[in-house]
Amino acid sequence: MNRSWLKLAALPMVLALVASACSDDNKSSKSTEAGGDDSLAGSKVLITGPERDDPSVGAINTALKVFGDAHGIEITYVGDADWEANISTQVEGGNPPDIGIFPQPGKLADFARDGALVALDDAAKAAVATNWSTDYSNYANVDGVQYGVPVKTDLKSIVWYKPAAFADAGYEVPATYDEFVALVDEMAAAGGPKPLCVGIESGGATGWPFTDWTEEMVLRQDGGDVYDQWVNHEIPFDDPRIVTAMDTVLNLWSDDNVFASGGNIAATNFGDNAQPLLDGQCFMHRQASFFSGFFPAGTAFADGSADAIDVFYFPDINGDKPVLTAGTYAAGFNDNPATMAVLAYMSTPQYAQDRQAEQTRLLDGGLSGFLSAAIGQDPSVYQPLEQGFLEILNNSELSRFDGSDLMPAAVGAGSFWTEGTSAVNGDKTAAEAAADIEKTWPT
Repeated sequence: MNRSWLKLAALPMVLALVASACSDDNKSSKSTEAGGDDSLAGSKVLITGPERDDPSVGAINTALKVFGDAHGIEITYVGDADWEANISTQVEGGNPPDIGIFPQPGKLADFARDGALVALDDAAKAAVATNWSTDYSNYANVDGVQYGVPVKTDLKSIVWYKPAAFADAGYEVPATYDEFVALVDEMAAAGGPKPLCVGIESGGATGWPFTDWTEEMVLRQDGGDVYDQWVNHEIPFDDPRIVTAMDTVLNLWSDDNVFASGGNIAATNFGDNAQPLLDGQCFMHRQASFFSGFFPAGTAFADGSADAIDVFYFPDINGDKPVLTAGTYAAGFNDNPATMAVLAYMSTPQYAQDRQAEQTRLLDGGLSGFLSAAIGQDPSVYQPLEQGFLEILNNSELSRFDGSDLMPAAVGAGSFWTEGTSAVNGDKTAAEAAADIEKTWPT
């Protein structure tokens, strides 16, 4: 991606495109006080999605209100704990919202192919092209047609650690994957805290952290093309390269290397790795940017204090700086001008900044849990640790979305979890688990 901080130079152009595309040639229009096109005045736009916690809902609505007030649009976001199930029912009943926020691109693609979603208009497409790398926007492009806009990004390719613990033990942050492995070996040989905290228990979703680690290794060992072929089943799940990636993870997760607070990896909840890292029972934990929410209240992040927690980039192998991400995409169920205008706005760095600033305020200055890879944001609205996340995203040259979220549910949210857990428990080899996963791929 190799993006610089492009500030907000693109925003006036994008909003001008939005206003132009949404104007009605048969109506006279004039500018609102905010400089927008009042042809949208009086419109209402309902947005639903899975984010439902108080700071997220409040921040989303505040960010949308800025644009809505400027154009006379009443915009409302409603979070829904059962969004994935309810949106299907609403579509089938002919009563969907104007815009849905999808956590899984696969579901967006299914709706698009079924004719439930409407392709972006020219202004919204231009906004996406201006504000997002194709590595992100392509996941809302279905069969060559752009249906959605990226609105939130989760960064997965990071390792959490305590800088003071590294300094006290004489360790340095690894710059390459070989250095990372050498550091793990050195920590294990020292006989003190374990190199890694690991846990994959997550109720019915037990095993998903293993899928993330495997995806990281496929990206690092074999690159984006093989990753895409694997996710799209253009190569089988038990391709030797995928088996090698799984074996790499299993070898790192040896008894010598891992502290598991639940007694073993499969019995340790994925969220129960924050406290051991703080307590010095392990040195490192690889987990996504949202993991900041699992540390106890009052934890210091990236402030240079003795107990502060920070992150470093999970190092690459081939020099292509890959990052594994997840996130959400907004798409429209109708082609109303206001719907398209709001979608275009949601793709902008201004929307991301407004949401981040409000979410931080609602949390009394704490870490927001929100992140966006939109080009041109002002990083000052983010906390120092979050600025580190953005720096990693902007320095990457290769980005891929969480593979299990892109695979058919029977695999990505099924056999990949369960068979991966069997491999972690030692009940199956990586080759056996991969072969059994391959058998579950829908025909």
